[in-house]
Amino acid sequence: MYLAIDTNRKVGWSPILNTIEPSALTITRLAGSDEREVLSYLSRRPAHTFALAGFIRDNGLTSPLNRGKFYACRDSRGQLEGVALIGHAILFETTHDAAIEVFARLARSHREAFLALAEQDKIDKFCRFYGRAGQSPRLIQRELLFEQRGPVVPREVIPGLRKAGQHDLDVVVDAHARLAREERGFDPLESDPAGFRLRCSARIERGRTWVWTKEQTLIFKADVISTTPEVTYLEGIWVHESERSKGYGLRCLSQLTEALLKQTSAVCLLAGEGQSAAQRFYLKAGFKPVDYYETVYL
Repeated sequence: MYLAIDTNRKVGWSPILNTIEPSALTITRLAGSDEREVLSYLSRRPAHTFALAGFIRDNGLTSPLNRGKFYACRDSRGQLEGVALIGHAILFETTHDAAIEVFARLARSHREAFLALAEQDKIDKFCRFYGRAGQSPRLIQRELLFEQRGPVVPREVIPGLRKAGQHDLDVVVDAHARLAREERGFDPLESDPAGFRLRCSARIERGRTWVWTKEQTLIFKADVISTTPEVTYLEGIWVHESERSKGYGLRCLSQLTEALLKQTSAVCLLAGEGQSAAQRFYLKAGFKPVDYYETVYL
């Protein structure tokens, strides 16, 4: 059963334009010297470019931590018409069909590409262009983008909610893997155990993973995947199976959201369209659905 969601409301949405032909665009690798220009371009729609901007603010435009390469799409005058990260994940921002086509053509040559994520209308176009070479996605998952701008409803404080330390790594890795199996149907500890553990460790090192343990058992976990002055994006929100429906997750998420909103204008997260329990949980925590996204597994 799905929740009744107003699908017409879109924050910062702008229509795709068709005024440029793909042949009129050039695509080039971005360098560190382009950072200011790119962040300025992405700041026009911060509610939808938080992931791209977060990677750049954390790692810069050229870093192995991005697990891919940043590219620019420019018109004949050198004007920036699109930005994409192409690698393990494909993320892009543009207002032109032609730029989406150029990015899709480039993505075909990247065999390490695992998934692409964008607003539903854009990812549909990306898939059509990507599939022209006979390649087609193996799975498409529709998701709702939720947003919280506050004020957060006051709830009973959980004193033990804290940033994780490296001594929490084992339980964090286990919880995150269990969440991936539950929500995505795959086990990262089987496909890339060393890399998965390293990424969990890196988030802990940066102070991006929040946990609450009770009697040495991990009850709640959440990861700050990207953060900018405009938007902080949360992922990996997990509550221990035996402790669900007790209010712990709601109290932890509300407390964490309130803390994050002191440093950013909005907190966002994604929930699968079919994950009605998760959607009810986020609605109860004060989040509102603002747009549809699609994750395409390539």
